[in-house]
Amino acid sequence: MVITAAHVPAIVALIAGILILIMPRLLNFIVAIYLIFVGLVGMGLLRWLHL
Repeated sequence: MVITAAHVPAIVALIAGILILIMPRLLNFIVAIYLIFVGLVGMGLLRWLHL
């Protein structure tokens, strides 16, 4: 399976959801990181960085 930019937000959301279930106190931190990451993916900055 090839992971493309379209798959990355789904994978990050899955990991964030699991972490929130395990440690609910991390909710604000995880949501903030997720929003920043999705914004970077949406603007194409990660493709520019070759990640």
